[in-house]
Amino acid sequence: MSGHGPAPGERKRPPSASPPLEGVGAALGDAFRLLKAPPTPADEPVRPAHRIRTDRESVEEDLLKLVLTVVELLRQLMERQALRRVDAGDLTDDQEEELGATLMALHDTLSDLCVEHGFTLQDLNLDLGPLGPLLPPADREPE
Repeated sequence: MSGHGPAPGERKRPPSASPPLEGVGAALGDAFRLLKAPPTPADEPVRPAHRIRTDRESVEEDLLKLVLTVVELLRQLMERQALRRVDAGDLTDDQEEELGATLMALHDTLSDLCVEHGFTLQDLNLDLGPLGPLLPPADREPE
């Protein structure tokens, strides 16, 4: 079948070109290798790094917390973009006022949802390990 071209839906690639995702697998393998837990001394019992709670209540709570975290991240990103547009003079005074009121209402609603479900906005900040926290501290202006 070498003279018939690529199969339907398949792109023909020049023989010298490497697959576009070839390096991605190696990079992911390296990342997983680096993320392995450090070796434990021989006299210490081996323990799992984390316990996963799979009961219905904890799964629902964790999912809600994740959704609230994503909403807070998006709110902060929109707020930063709004500040950039205000600083650049891209918005009219009415648009600035409406955008500010909308972002404040979103913040208040998110805060109310957190209180209703027993979280604080600080609880939504995921620890990304060596990368640091997902969200900037509340008392610090984003860069």
